[in-house]
Parts: sequence; structure tokens; C-alpha cells
Amino acid sequence: MGIAEWRQRLRKGEVSARQLTESCLARIDSVDAQVHAFLEVTRERALADADRIDLARAAGQELPPLAGIPIAIKDNLCTRGIRTTCSSRMLEDFVPPYESTVTERLWRAGAVLIGKTNLDEFAMGSSTETSAFGPSRNPWNPQRVPGGSSGGSAAAVAAGECVAALGSDTGGSIRQPAAFCGVVGLKPTYGRVSRWGLVAFASSLDQVGPFSHSVADSSEILQVIAGADPRDSTCLNSPVPDYLASLEQPIKGLRVGMIRECLDAEGLAPEVKASVLEAAKVLEGLGCELVDVSCPRFNDGIATYYVIAPSEASANLARYDGVKYGHRSRADAASESLAVMTARSRAEGFGDEVQRRILIGTYALSAGYVDAYYHKAQQVRSLIRQDFDRAFEQVDLLLTPTAPTTAFGFGAHKDDPLAMYLADLLTIPANMAGLPAISVPCGFDDQGLPIGLQLIGGVLQEATLLRLAHHYEAVARVQSSRPLAALVADALG
Repeated sequence: MGIAEWRQRLRKGEVSARQLTESCLARIDSVDAQVHAFLEVTRERALADADRIDLARAAGQELPPLAGIPIAIKDNLCTRGIRTTCSSRMLEDFVPPYESTVTERLWRAGAVLIGKTNLDEFAMGSSTETSAFGPSRNPWNPQRVPGGSSGGSAAAVAAGECVAALGSDTGGSIRQPAAFCGVVGLKPTYGRVSRWGLVAFASSLDQVGPFSHSVADSSEILQVIAGADPRDSTCLNSPVPDYLASLEQPIKGLRVGMIRECLDAEGLAPEVKASVLEAAKVLEGLGCELVDVSCPRFNDGIATYYVIAPSEASANLARYDGVKYGHRSRADAASESLAVMTARSRAEGFGDEVQRRILIGTYALSAGYVDAYYHKAQQVRSLIRQDFDRAFEQVDLLLTPTAPTTAFGFGAHKDDPLAMYLADLLTIPANMAGLPAISVPCGFDDQGLPIGLQLIGGVLQEATLLRLAHHYEAVARVQSSRPLAALVADALG
């Protein structure tokens, strides 16, 4: 059931918040040894939160919108008094003294913290394989990756270990794992949701968003976490519309752009393309007009991203020096200089992929190269945004596959980081332009693995984006027709 159904049952007293929380904890006990979606299960906190909700309901108090709903949090969002590791040895023992804005808003809305989920180290990856604490697995097939970097959050929702989850999206880290795990994943407009308390990877790209089983549930969570925040100077001071109220508004007459460069992209699996084209026909049958559009620099997004994102990561991760906080080498440092101690601490604390991106970023920002790489990449970023601006003069929304393929096997790209980077080929451009985008399930390949449909909207057009996705979901019924419980049970034995 979705959030609205659970809320109705909770308010009627047909089920208690404690019972719902205990059912999620039991599911975690049953399957998470295989899925490894969670780095920490906050059992005592969750039950205490649920009991408070039940006491409030018994006392006749008005319950907030997410009262009693168990939600998992990606472990790069700070939670006061609860470890926040970013799946890195560098922050293995870090316990934040403060709460992130988005989680603070969730708890205020009555949500129950069920636990912190696994991710690629510092959100740098597309498979959750770079986690220092071991990879998460795809509930549809444990031999396949759940995607990344928010693979733990996507897997937790897909495996029924929570009702919903939060992730972060820098280049596709919500949408790509949502596609791989057959759930809904939403990346809002850059600045629509506060980043305060999100451990930074690439500050001009990072954005927080929800995973859920339905578009309506993602709308509910966005409603709670969106809005201005004086603690985040990049957070937009724009009114937050009623996303739920807009879901049922008609979509007839909406113009949907089919990006030519995406459907002809190198490496796009035939089954993915066929499924997305079939989804487009469904939208056409609902009264939308399909329009062929071109974004000539769309496929340049990935090269641009892998200059800008590592450059920002290089700057953001410079703070982890083994002095102020973070891992400090245990080697005898009596005769070492500060530089040697810092180098040793960073070499021990950061994994290979994080070190690779720090080196790329440092090189791109170095004297003699910053103009050739970083400044040039920013210019191309502006051109990508201009392509989107021109496209939105013709259409209301854009449609693409979410990922070129379905979930790949563990180790498939172990020795080829460039092949791994290409997993985000179709999601990165929306981050480069700061646009909202959503992935919804649209079918399955011949192995029974989910395929994701990506819809991209204009700046702050989440309401239209969610409305179109909701109408598609209701007609296509990919979620309700899939044998999720059976598939998860079979895959996990």
C-alpha cells in the first residue's frame, strides 16, 4: 500500500504505527542479510518514534501527513546522534551533532526513521560497488547491481524493507537505481530541496529526492521536504505548490518531446528502447502529443560532468585531512610531517574511485589546465542548458530512457571505469541544467529485470512532471502487474 492508504488505516486505528514499523523491521531481518540495503537499522529509535505516533493518535491529536510511515535515509544525509558514514572509512565513526534540513522536515511530519542505507562511497559510483562496507544487491536478482550511488535506498524500497526512502542525485544517482530496481525515483529542480546537512560531493549538482513505489508517494514526500531554507544559500525561495492536488488534473494536450539523441544513443539496449517507445505510445493514447526534438549536446553531458563533478569533489573533500575530523592514520606519526600524516590518512580513508575522482578534479583545476578543462566544461554546460531551453519552447516535457541498459552484473565494469560512467549517460544532462526529472518503471527485459522511463521537466515544473508520470503509471500498471513479492522471494531464496 501507498502512504495515503497507510495514513487512512493508521488514523482509523485499523493498524498502529508500531505494527507497521515492526513489519518493516521483520522484513529487514528476513532479507537484508542478502540485499544489504542498510548500513544501520535504527530499531530502538524507530519503535520509539512509532509509539509516540500511537500515543498522539490515542489522545485524539491531529496527525501530521507522514505520521508512522517508515522511511530509510541515504547515509550521506546527516542524522543527529546517528552515524553518517557516506559508506567511507574516512567517516566510519562520524556522528553528526545536527540534523539535515530534509530529515528534520520528515521527522516533523511524523515519519519514522527505519535506518541508514548503503551507497557508493561519497556518492561516487553507479552500482554501490564502491561502498567501503560492501555492495548492496538488486532484489530482483542478487547477482545484479541495484545501481548507484543511492543503490541501498532503491533496494530497500524494492525489497519492501521500508515504505519510502531518500537518496541524492548528482548525475543520476536516484533515477538510475530506481530504474534498475523497478521503483519510482525523483530528482527535483536544483534548489527546490535544501542541501543543508547533505555531505557534499559536487555542490552545483547535488540534489535530494525520494524513492517510492508510486508517483503519488514521491509527491507526498516532496511536499514535505521542498521549500526555502535560510541555511542553504542555493535553496530557492519559491512557493511550493500542492503536488498531490495536481496529480489528477488532465494531461490531454501536453506536448512530450522525444529527444532524438537519446533514442539513437550508442549502447542503448534494444529492449530498453522498445519499452520506452511503447511507453510513449501509451502517453499518446492518453492525449499527449509526441514531438521529435533535438538536443545536440545532450550526449556531451557525460564528458562535461566528469570534469565539473570531480573538480568540485576535489575541493569539497579537501576538508578531510585527518586533523579536524575524519579518519586519521594510526601509524606512528612522531617523526612525520603534517603533510605526510595527511597523505597517509587520506590514502587509508578514501577508496580507489574517490581517489581517482579527486586526482581528476585536482588536475582539471591546476594551473595551466583550468582554462582548458574546467572553464571549457562550464561553457559546454551552458550550451547544454541552452539546448534544453530551446526544447522547452516546443514541448512541455521531455522523454528518454533512464539508463541505456537494465541492471548489470557485479564486476562487469570493474576494470573499465569509463564503461561504468556511461551508465549515467542519459541522466547526467538534467543535473547539468538543474532540471527536475523522474524515473518510473515501464517494462522488463527478457531476464525479468525492470526498465525505467525518464521524464524531464522545466525548472520548477515538478507538478507537471509528476502529473504526467502519475497518469502513465495508472494506465500502464507496470507496478501493480509485476510479481514483486514472488520475484524478491525467489531471488533471495
